[in-house]
Amino acid sequence: MKKSSLNNYSRFLLYIVIIVLLNIAGTVIFFRLDLTEGKAFSLSEESKKTVSALSEPLTIKVFFTNKLPAPYNNIERYLHDLLGEYAMSGNRYFNYEFHDVSTEGNERVKQNQELAQSYGIHPLQIQNIEQDEVKFQKAYMGMVLIHGDLIEALPPITTTDGLEFRITSTIGKMSSKTSALLNLKEKIAIKLFLSSSLQAVGPYMNLPGIMEAPKKIEEIVNKLNAKNYDRLNFTYIDPSQDQESTKEAERYNAMSLQWNEFIDRRGVKIPADKGFIELVVKYNERIEKVQILKVVRLPIFGTQYQMVDVNSLEKGINEIVENIINTNEEIGYIADHDAPSIDKHPDMLGQKDGETLSNFSELLSGNYSLKKISLAKEDIPEGIPTLIIAGVKQQFSDYELYQIDQFLMRGRNIGIFYDPFNEIMPQQNNMMLGNQGPVYLPINNGLEKLLGHYGFSLKKSYILDQNCYKQEVGRAFGGGEQKIYFAPIIKNESINKELNFLKNIKGMVMVKASPVEIDEQRVKKQGLKPHKLITSSEKAWELSGRVNLNPFFMQPPQDEKGYKQMSMAYILEGQFNSYFADKEIPIKEEKKEENTENKKGDEAKPEKKPEGTNMSNIQNRGLTIKNSIKPGKIFLIGSSEVLKNNVMDKGGRSPNAQFVMNVIDYLNDEENRAVMRSKTQQFNPLKEIKPESKTIIKTANIAGLPALMFLSGLFIWLRRSSRRRFIQARFQK
Repeated sequence: MKKSSLNNYSRFLLYIVIIVLLNIAGTVIFFRLDLTEGKAFSLSEESKKTVSALSEPLTIKVFFTNKLPAPYNNIERYLHDLLGEYAMSGNRYFNYEFHDVSTEGNERVKQNQELAQSYGIHPLQIQNIEQDEVKFQKAYMGMVLIHGDLIEALPPITTTDGLEFRITSTIGKMSSKTSALLNLKEKIAIKLFLSSSLQAVGPYMNLPGIMEAPKKIEEIVNKLNAKNYDRLNFTYIDPSQDQESTKEAERYNAMSLQWNEFIDRRGVKIPADKGFIELVVKYNERIEKVQILKVVRLPIFGTQYQMVDVNSLEKGINEIVENIINTNEEIGYIADHDAPSIDKHPDMLGQKDGETLSNFSELLSGNYSLKKISLAKEDIPEGIPTLIIAGVKQQFSDYELYQIDQFLMRGRNIGIFYDPFNEIMPQQNNMMLGNQGPVYLPINNGLEKLLGHYGFSLKKSYILDQNCYKQEVGRAFGGGEQKIYFAPIIKNESINKELNFLKNIKGMVMVKASPVEIDEQRVKKQGLKPHKLITSSEKAWELSGRVNLNPFFMQPPQDEKGYKQMSMAYILEGQFNSYFADKEIPIKEEKKEENTENKKGDEAKPEKKPEGTNMSNIQNRGLTIKNSIKPGKIFLIGSSEVLKNNVMDKGGRSPNAQFVMNVIDYLNDEENRAVMRSKTQQFNPLKEIKPESKTIIKTANIAGLPALMFLSGLFIWLRRSSRRRFIQARFQK
């Protein structure tokens, strides 16, 4: 008996020793089994790709105080696991170090604290509850990344949410350009197609030094080579020299100029001919074009030609090169035409903070460079892969629409946040006369005809939904909840889960959205691929005509036929057909500056048309791109309210913010980044079930356990009774 008890104790102690050793081994040997649906605790493919492509040493230094109270006590352990997984996926250039900065340390700890502060990492004051006392302590919770001569310190790490996204994004920004250039298998080809035949008509086009362009562009490329590890190769091709060069220019769809025979003012005969002029940047299958010749049609003066200046040309080539190797991700934003402000200080512009897009701008700045564009004053710059048009109220001119159309034809992407109505608040004087609400006037900014041509269908209406946001009503007004029908809640089943960048988004809220549909025949004719992103519930209806969004005056339809499910956002991608394919280049409207003091009576004097050769003799071909040279994307959503500060949070953790940012990433071919951003999305609502099912589940939870215990006891009692009877019967015999 004693020997048996001793064996039991020995076995128990052995089990304890094995468990302790397994835990110790687990802290040293890295192993993780991630059972979460979105693999929230596993390294994303984007992170693995980033650290495996490092071409120069990258060191991550972590300064974290030990034994911190909750909720900070698990962050350091998480950092050890996360950086260990980075190290497993990274190459030999990836390193990380943990520096002890605990306040109870020695001289070495003080040196680490000084090192942390030299990197801009300072201690934070956190709250600690010990023995029923509230205390405050200083804690270091920072990280710095060192890559060559670049040093980047992350903001204080107070949570693990989105930490992998922050680390990977920072590594990518620091190493993308260097790594991309050093890993190029061949040089980036920069080809200038310039026909020598243009020298004959150059002076008549106000381009007397047109044949000096090859020398100037070669000097620019040599200058840029010093910044790009000598990975650029310049070639000058004259299509007038041989037929093969002409065919090559035509393959690249180079701009073609053709002119008939004419006689100039000196009586010199200029024979009929044609020529090509285009600057092409090519790497593998990626082809981009840099504008070197501007063509503008002006009233009275007609068609005017102008060479791009050297500084703009150098900037354009550099942007295109960075765009080709995916290092400079710049996004354009149409800032005029009464669009919402993206500035951080909106008060000077007369807009309230909630109506601006400063939060959106700040979130974009983490991975992109947002460039404001005024179409009334400038053209859309070269090198911008994506253009955002949000909440535009004023009408675009035909020339501005032409720029947007040609931007898409170059294989670029456009994100449009379209508002169907302009909400005009009553003036203060009118409000004093009565409780007047805002007036909603339909917006016609010209985008309607472009989008209609590409295959979209827009309506001047708002989507109202029974499944909407509910606002609490104060006790003074009776209490309870008030449905805000113009703020539909998008449920998990109304989000397209076939798209990877939307898989982890389980719900969101839309505000003042209009229906977005597509013309299937037109889309099919162009060979485009449509993606429906989000829809309303089946209990939605439209509000059009005289719009009043006061929730107290809204009445849902009484008939079930008045409800229907409507789509709110679409993406079309593929090679589009130009709206201006069969039209002339629109005239660029020039605003004249009048001097009232010196121009009295000048209005009566007709302006003289400049003397010279009639420019109509020179015909241009290839100026308007009729079909996309490569696939592009258009994202359209029927509301710009989703970008405003009162909807998007600064941290970018809400489902609305992650939806918008993921769409922007998808437009820029960064789908892996979008998946990584939203995989830690914490908003995960329960699946709605029918009331009958709820009753069954509640009954099972309340009565199920007692019933189970009763049945288990009954089974044991019956089994014992049976065994007792069996033994009794056996011995009676």
